[in-house]
This record gives sequence, C-alpha cells and structure tokens, in this order.
Amino acid sequence: MKIDKFKVEDWFNKYESKAVYDLADTCVESLSIDELFDIAGNKEKCLEEIFQKKLNYGDIHGSARLKNAVCSLYKAQKPQNITITHGTIGANQLVMLSLIERGDKVVSVIPTYQQHYSIPKSIGAEVKLYYLQEKNNWLPDLEELEKLVGNDTKIICMNNPNNPTGSVIPDEMLQKIVSIARKSNSYILCDEVYRGLAHSEPDFNTSIADIYEKGISTGSTSKVFSLAGLRLGWVAAPIEVINEINHQREYNTISVGILDDYFGSIAIENKDRIIKRNIFKILQGKEVLDDWLQSESHVHCVLPKCGTTAFVGYDMNISSVELCKKLQKDTGVMILPGKTMEYDKYLRIGYSKNTDRLKTALDMFSQWIRDNF
Repeated sequence: MKIDKFKVEDWFNKYESKAVYDLADTCVESLSIDELFDIAGNKEKCLEEIFQKKLNYGDIHGSARLKNAVCSLYKAQKPQNITITHGTIGANQLVMLSLIERGDKVVSVIPTYQQHYSIPKSIGAEVKLYYLQEKNNWLPDLEELEKLVGNDTKIICMNNPNNPTGSVIPDEMLQKIVSIARKSNSYILCDEVYRGLAHSEPDFNTSIADIYEKGISTGSTSKVFSLAGLRLGWVAAPIEVINEINHQREYNTISVGILDDYFGSIAIENKDRIIKRNIFKILQGKEVLDDWLQSESHVHCVLPKCGTTAFVGYDMNISSVELCKKLQKDTGVMILPGKTMEYDKYLRIGYSKNTDRLKTALDMFSQWIRDNF
C-alpha cells in the first residue's frame, strides 16, 4: 500500500531534536508516574497492584475498568460501544481500515490530522477536502460542506475540537452536520482527541457518538490527560462498527499493554483533577500568546477555545516552510509550518508548556521578524 508522506510527523522527525525552544509541541507538560499516583491519592495501593501484575496480554479489547472509565467521558456510551487502541492514531486508522473500501466517497474537513485524508486516499477512496477558513472563525460553512457530501458519501471525517485552530463546533451546528450526514446515510468519524480541554465550561464539548446513530468518536490519554507515552486510545461507536473494528484490530493490535491499560484507568478515573491542572497551564500559556499576538503587527489569529495550539497567520512574503526552517536555524525556535497541514502562510504554535520559555521564544520570533522583514 502506497501512502503519502505524513508531513507533520516528518517535520518533527527532522527538526524536533535540534530545537532549543519547541513551540510545535501539542501536549501539556507530561505527567510522571509519581505525579499520577499523587493525583490518585493512593500511591502505596497502586504500587502494590503494579508489582502483582503479570505481564501477559491482558484484556484483548481493553479491561472492564478502563472501558467503564472511558464511558464516563460520554453521555450515552456503554462498554460494548468501546474498544481500546494504540492511541488516537491507532483508533483513526482502525476505523478507516474497517469501513472504507476502494471507490468509496470520503469528505474530510481540514485543517486536521493527515490521517483523515491520506489513509482513505491510500485505500483507493475518492477524497474531497473541505477547507475551513479563518474568516468563519475556523467553523464550517454548512452550505458549502453540504455541496461536497453526496448521496453516495461513505464517511465524513473531521476533528472537534479542531487541531490546529482550537475551534469548537457549537451544538446547534453539530446537529446540522448530523442532518447533512443522515441525508446520505454517511458515517461521521470525529477525532476528539482534544475534547476535555475547553478553556471555559463545560470541559467536554458534545461528542458525535452521543448524538448520531452513525457517529464515531476517537480519543486518547495523550492530550487531555498528559500521558502521551502510554500510547492508549479508544473508539466509541455503534456496536456493529465496534465489531468490525475488533475484527480488523486482531491483525494489528491484539491488545494494548497491560500497564498502559492500568495507568489509563487511573488517569480517567481522576479526570477532574488532571483536567484542572492542565487547564491552568493552558490558560497561562494562552495569556502569553495573546499578549504577543496583540503586540506583533505581522500576525493574525482567532484565539483558540479549546486545546493546546493556535493557528497563526502572517503577512510576510515567505512560505511557511522557509520561514520555519530559517527561524529555527537562526534562533533555535521550532514552529510547525502550516503547509504541513495544507495551509501556507500559517503557523501552528503550541503554548501549553513552560510559560517563561514560551515568552522568550515568542520575543525571539518577533526580533527575528524585525531583523528580516
């Protein structure tokens, strides 16, 4: 199977290890195992349970404890609607391998994670891209979206909250997207990996799986729970879809790690404490970012409402790829070029780690702009 180069991951592979200031990262500062146990408040009990665990395959589709914990993130999902995967990246791939065949029609809303259009294309599907626009606050124009969704559309792919813009589709608009999908009997695959990191109440925006009979939600412990190292994700979907996915996952997953399952269960059971910690860090960084945006005349941005990244446009006469290459070479500041997400003249900036380093890096970026433009 031939598939396009994964532009975002390829960029990280080339430049991340050389970065002095990494503003391309999408995670809040990761939790250590010690911090996770402190949050859970029962370190001795957790350690005892870990030391007694045998390192076998564990529960093939995820432990009952973990699946019940995942259900707590939704309003209408039961354990039989859940299967556990290797991160959201594994969840998205399994959905597509299970549902999409050569010749199927797919509509993908971008910017988004490249999986949502490159995997269907590699299978032989006909993929139509719908481009979100800054002038619409990175929300879909439903009339334009509907024009792309035909009677034979198999699946609509999107992510909500959006990566990289941080936009969140309002409930009324989400219901209208469901109505568009129903007309063609399409599935909706919604990558919800940032769901839970809303910058104001409620933390968890409405999930597509809770409002649409053919809605498929994917998520993980990576962003919301600051545990990317677990490589633990899930699919929430109708039972018949879960059955197809479980059939497919026998060929590439078998089970997730037994310790990953255990740590993930603890994290989700303590979601309120972890999310409170992460939102505090996100809002600190967002304030620094907002101050910089107000002071830098060459950039423009719709402030994100959720998640850990902003999509920043600029007016300098240089491509985003060349800008990011030169900026990192001259200053050590790493930013992700929008071209890796099919949008030139934009930059994805992560703002959710160390605020002092964030401020320093943004100040260096501004000085670099003054020196070069």
